[in-house]
Amino acid sequence: MNTYLTDTLDHYQLKVTPEALAILQMDSTIDVKVSAELIINQQSYKVRLSYRGAHTRNLPKKSYLVQFTDPDTYGGQKEFHLNAEFHDPSMLRNRLSFEFFQQIGVLAPTAQHVMLYINDEYQGLYLHLESVDEKFLASRSLPNGSIYYAVSGNANFSLLRPKSEEVKPTLHAGYRLKHGNDHTLEYISQLVYLINTVKRVDFEQTISEYLQVEKYLLWLIGAVCTQNFDGFIHNYAMYLPDDTKRFEMIPWDYDATWGRDCNGVMMSYDFIDAEGFNTLSARLLDVPPFKKWYKDRVLDILETTYTAKTLSPRLNHLHDKLRAAYLQDPYKKNQIHTFDAEPEYISTFIEERRKFLRRQLRSW
Repeated sequence: MNTYLTDTLDHYQLKVTPEALAILQMDSTIDVKVSAELIINQQSYKVRLSYRGAHTRNLPKKSYLVQFTDPDTYGGQKEFHLNAEFHDPSMLRNRLSFEFFQQIGVLAPTAQHVMLYINDEYQGLYLHLESVDEKFLASRSLPNGSIYYAVSGNANFSLLRPKSEEVKPTLHAGYRLKHGNDHTLEYISQLVYLINTVKRVDFEQTISEYLQVEKYLLWLIGAVCTQNFDGFIHNYAMYLPDDTKRFEMIPWDYDATWGRDCNGVMMSYDFIDAEGFNTLSARLLDVPPFKKWYKDRVLDILETTYTAKTLSPRLNHLHDKLRAAYLQDPYKKNQIHTFDAEPEYISTFIEERRKFLRRQLRSW
């Protein structure tokens, strides 16, 4: 096995005063922001630093949101996330997922692994995740538009809450506006309303006026192939261009994928069926032309992009590149044997899930 030197990874150095660090560490459950200095490649930036995540805030290795003080940016980004990837023994799942989405034609954030230091103390290996915001659009020369984050399971495109089946308090429940004007939440409400009320005979034409259907189905393929259990009603963003006013999906937070759940526990390759689950997907796949397009595209991807032969070289390269930094990570180094077994585990999962999805699609 080739071992890449840790100097192939960028070193991020955060300088935080003891007083500011004490404020940050006082309560990890609140979104307090403190001033800090970020040094990358000998370039210094003034930033605001806070914890990020939901249940992960209580873990020993914290994840962070880094926001640059105007007008500073880094690589065109005004903010980014530093994910600890604590429950993913490979530390590769998020990055591999987003690269896979990009390969099949879905908008997705960029990701890179870095070594994080706070006041010269090594915190471990982290994943720098691009934020999905107006800078995300600008860097891709995309039209300006509104961006919505799906922040809870209420973002299931239904009128009802998941599991409890209680009526949701608002049609846009489950979403937070990241970029745009407050009134643009009305577009989400309108989308959810029509998904649940338009008659079957009118649905194909009506939904096409509000949604980039093929791009949604490509996103669905990505979520199904990677088997992100939360990804169908959570862990995504929506982009609404100002010019077309037709929604497009963007994946987010894909560490619970490729055969493991959000706690890092092994998940069977057949846990999620080929159609995924949420109200919008169900209605789209009830339209014969949409269902045929989806089936044909899935079968094509299962033969080309989603194979161990295609994905394993990238998986093995990233694993080798990270290994030396992983061995130094104070929170990860004792898991090195699991880390070394992950490329084979993920490759096996890919092939088993690939066969499972092909079997299911034969009956469609």
